[in-house]
Amino acid sequence: MKANVQSIQSSGKLSWGLLFVLCGAIFLEGIDVSMIGVALPSIRAELGMSTSSLQWVVSAYVLGYGGFMLLGGRAADLFGRRKMFLVWLTIFFVFSGFGGLSTEGWMLIAARFVTGISAAFMTPAGLSIITTSFTEGNARNKALLVYAGTAAAGFSLGLVVGGVLSEISWRWVFYGPVLFAFVILLAAIRLIPVSGRLEAPAQGFDLAGATSITAAMLLLVYSVVEFSNLGWSWTIGLLACSALLFGIFATIERRSASPLVRLGIFAASSLVRANLGAMLFAGSFFGFQFVTVLYLQELRGWSSFETGLALLAVGVDSILAPTLTPKLVHRFGNIPVIFGGFCLAAVAYALFLPIGLNWTYAAMFPTMILTGIAFSLTYGPLTIAATDGISEEEQGLAGGLLNTSFQFGAALGLAVVTAIQIGATGSDKSPQAMLDGYRTAMIVPIAASILGIGITALGIRKRSKKNM
Repeated sequence: MKANVQSIQSSGKLSWGLLFVLCGAIFLEGIDVSMIGVALPSIRAELGMSTSSLQWVVSAYVLGYGGFMLLGGRAADLFGRRKMFLVWLTIFFVFSGFGGLSTEGWMLIAARFVTGISAAFMTPAGLSIITTSFTEGNARNKALLVYAGTAAAGFSLGLVVGGVLSEISWRWVFYGPVLFAFVILLAAIRLIPVSGRLEAPAQGFDLAGATSITAAMLLLVYSVVEFSNLGWSWTIGLLACSALLFGIFATIERRSASPLVRLGIFAASSLVRANLGAMLFAGSFFGFQFVTVLYLQELRGWSSFETGLALLAVGVDSILAPTLTPKLVHRFGNIPVIFGGFCLAAVAYALFLPIGLNWTYAAMFPTMILTGIAFSLTYGPLTIAATDGISEEEQGLAGGLLNTSFQFGAALGLAVVTAIQIGATGSDKSPQAMLDGYRTAMIVPIAASILGIGITALGIRKRSKKNM
């Protein structure tokens, strides 16, 4: 395996061709998620879904993604990154197509759940192929920032494309990615080299660990996204069951000769901070997007296309991530750049807090552009920080942990924002009541960004002590 990786690293054309394919996959995932965000009001209207059930169109994907991500990341390490990537990319585009065929809300939610599971296996496999194909340092950092920029471009372009397709029919939001995914699959078969897999543990696969951690993650994510419907008693009960399963998992891993997750990986403080930062940033961003889409379409009456154009300014990150961010990381390091990103995010969301019934786009624009800059300063450097110094044998696991944090953060942000927005609005559906609900919900992204600032500041402080 190492010899093969070295041969990949020695061939610049092969490495960058490989990166092109993997960027195509993460672009697909980004465009898939963002198109659905813009199409939510159209989906609600045709399928007759409530606000809480509409949340599940997004949350079902997050549940599958977050619940199976650790298993997916480790499976890539144990069973072959190429194999996991190709198999689950195929499942991803098949169930994306099934989503467009849905005639009931539950059918769409089920399709999104399976699509999320496929992403849970595909994404860490793709990320670990990058981190094991480029040498640690400038080459890997550049590749990861290009990868992050491509993901951002997919998300930003998806806002506009989703708006256009939704004007035709929300079903095209699901049909559209199918052809693109098929092209990526054909290119991946050709360009991702057959490198074999790492030597499988002699003691076999840690089935007990895989079962306990997957069940624990599913219960944890479910209790978070369904909090507003379950109530306190059920939520606390599910969280207790999840905590018990996490405890069982930790016990299994300590005693296992071939653990699914080597618990010692959490001794790396930079990895822990990066994952906490990813959770908070994703929660703030997706919570903000959810509020903004509902505000523009349901309160202001903007079309899906107009909403996509309004959010397009956020796409400045797709330009800055591969151009400006590498220079800043090289000059200042990952942690200060992430710190700056969180500061900008907090300012951006605070500027959106006084939204009014007749706000002009000019008043919204500072929030949009600052959010895009914050994304460019945070997403890529968090990816670098979460994988730096991790052995090749655990790159899939590190990628799985990071993406689990992003997805769980998104689920948590959506759940809290939805619960607060519904609670603040109450039964009063007047425009002013809806506006008050959106304003109250915007406190969540601001608070999450401030927490991110605090956690990142701890990393800067530790770095300063090392340099003394």
